[in-house]
Amino acid sequence: MLTTYVQYGLLIALAIALVFAAITDIQRRQIDNWLNGAIVIAAPVFWWASGMSLWPDVALQLGIAVLAFAFFAGLFALRLMGGGDVKLLTALALWIEPNAFLQLLLIMALAGGALTIVMGAYHFLQQEKERLAIPYGVAIAFGALWVLFPKLIAVPAFA
Repeated sequence: MLTTYVQYGLLIALAIALVFAAITDIQRRQIDNWLNGAIVIAAPVFWWASGMSLWPDVALQLGIAVLAFAFFAGLFALRLMGGGDVKLLTALALWIEPNAFLQLLLIMALAGGALTIVMGAYHFLQQEKERLAIPYGVAIAFGALWVLFPKLIAVPAFA
């Protein structure tokens, strides 16, 4: 029962971290390394609280995280994504099971597209001269919260 409370508490902490990441990305166009690091460091505790076995569960999470990092680092190298976004997605891959991670990526892409259209229209209407910078951490946080929402509303019963 303790592990259920720990797991739920960690999910709440992750949700708060995602909101914080979105806010700082809006304000500064930056997702702090300490925040991404905290998400990564808490992942093994989440694995333990979730009852995940080292093989194949944890190994699969690590594999997905490595693949996510490689893919999104490529996008970073092409200047299509920020470094904080790459690190946040990699950290989230440690928490979210593979099928749900694919769902996160789909929701993130849709939210990111909508965000880009809205910000692009605003940028155009304001006749801004500087380069448009999209706070993609907002779309990442939205996608992750969308996927995590069913787990967050399943409050464990307190005995």
